[in-house]
This record gives sequence, structure tokens and C-alpha cells, in this order.
Amino acid sequence: MSNFVNGVRSLFRRHPFLTNSAIYGSLYVGAEYSQQYLMKRVLPETEAEKEDIDYATIGRYAVMGTAIYAPTLYPWYKWLDRTFPGIATQTIVKKLVLDQFVLTPYLLTVFYTGMSLMEQAEDPFKELREKFVPTFARSCFFWLPAQTLNFVLIAPRFRVIYMGVCGFIWVNILCWIKRQRREVVQVEQEAELKEIAEEKI
Repeated sequence: MSNFVNGVRSLFRRHPFLTNSAIYGSLYVGAEYSQQYLMKRVLPETEAEKEDIDYATIGRYAVMGTAIYAPTLYPWYKWLDRTFPGIATQTIVKKLVLDQFVLTPYLLTVFYTGMSLMEQAEDPFKELREKFVPTFARSCFFWLPAQTLNFVLIAPRFRVIYMGVCGFIWVNILCWIKRQRREVVQVEQEAELKEIAEEKI
């Protein structure tokens, strides 16, 4: 066990960016997989209602978490800790304000537009317009307390990992929000098909 811990510490020292990106991306993917597994494999009551895991969507989350989010978070927190060192109340408040009102809007914009582009949606900004405000409001309730703990208790080199653990929970929330529109569209399409079928009869 001690060899494993020493190996992990060595990776953080020698390759902090790659290690943080890999762990954050894994947690990001794990959040979407756990959500799908629960919704498609566990909650359905009958075998006929169960669905296969959508690995294409999981792949898109892998790209978002590993190649986009983690490389953004790593330099952001290095800059934030360098610019506002210490854990004085005024310093923590500055970090929280910048994190929530500068970084979060950017990340939400990248998430919704990026996922829409990877899904080849006709209007890549539609989901952003519909969901940005409610998602941002939820993020305030979740991330402000989480980031307070981050800036007060977590060592700077572990910030992205901590974000990954919190992100595991947050991405489950994001996945749920994102899935709502998909389910609404599906219901609307089914209703339209039913109306067309009834008209033909």
C-alpha cells in the first residue's frame, strides 16, 4: 500500500498536469456512466424496459472532462493560488467570486455548446440558452460551499482532484439537467407520431 501511495505522489510531482487530467477525466466519465447505469439498468422495473449503456455519450463526456475541463482547471487554480495566496477571509471571498462568476459561466458555456457540437445538433446554442440560468443557479448552491472547503482545506496541488470528486456529484446533476430536454423532445415526438397515426385512422 505504501508503494502505491509513494507512486501516486511521485506522479503528482513529476507529471501534475497529466495526472490531474487523467483522474479528473476518469471521475467525469464515471459520473455519466453511473447516471446511465442507474437510469437504464437499475431503475427500470422489467427487463424489457432496460436499455443499453450509450457509450457514444460517455465518449463525449470523456473528451469534455479530460481534454477540455481538466486543462482549463489546472492553470486556473495555479493562477488563482498564486494571485491570492493564503486563507484569510478576504482572500477566500475573492477566490469564490472569481471562481463562481468568471470560471463557472465559461465552463457551462463550453459544456452545453461543446456537447451540442459533438452531438451535431442543428442549433449548438439552443441548450445553452434554455439551461444556462437554471444550471448556474444550481451551481451556486453546490459549488460555493464546495469551493470554500477547497480553498481553506485542500493543498493547491490537489485542487483539480478535489474538483474531480466534487465534479463527480456535479456532473451527475448536469447529466440529469441535460437529459431533461432529451426526454421532453422524445415525449413530444411520440405525441406527434400518435396524433399523425390517429388522423390517418
